[in-house]
Amino acid sequence: MSKNKIYLLLLGVIIFLIGGFWMFIEPENAGRFYNPMLKRFLYLNSETIQIIGIVGIVFFGAIGIYGIRKLFDKKAGLIIDKNGITDNSNATSIGLIEWNDIFRIRTKEVMSTKFLLIDIENPEKYIKKAKNGIQAKLMKVNLNMYETPLSITSNTLKYDFGELEELIKTELKRNKNVG
Repeated sequence: MSKNKIYLLLLGVIIFLIGGFWMFIEPENAGRFYNPMLKRFLYLNSETIQIIGIVGIVFFGAIGIYGIRKLFDKKAGLIIDKNGITDNSNATSIGLIEWNDIFRIRTKEVMSTKFLLIDIENPEKYIKKAKNGIQAKLMKVNLNMYETPLSITSNTLKYDFGELEELIKTELKRNKNVG
């Protein structure tokens, strides 16, 4: 795990938490936006701004808790060996993904963040490995959006995405149907 990337994540979380608290505490000021095309201020309902603030606080608070836990996590972020890929890099990580369960590895980019999507034969097998209901729901969302519950990104790893992608694809070819 890259501690520097996690520190940057936590810095971003702090900024968004401050924004969420500001929206909750001062919705009249937070709900005022200048639209340069109309050359005037637009106002949003105070209650709407407070709800947006609360959602932001909850969402980024959860990310912050996750980031702090990862900061002190001594486990390797990703282990690639003869058994498969042991993933500990993100909130939907479920541990070992066996080579023989993987039939394809794809790349997807969402808002300039690249993901490796791990296509597997039996998604339910891995969703059942979820540590809690929230993780299972996140995995089901991934399954609905990307046709797989499993994804890996290098955002919290000490690895360049391109190198990570090449390494995993090479190891898949080497280890598929071995053992």
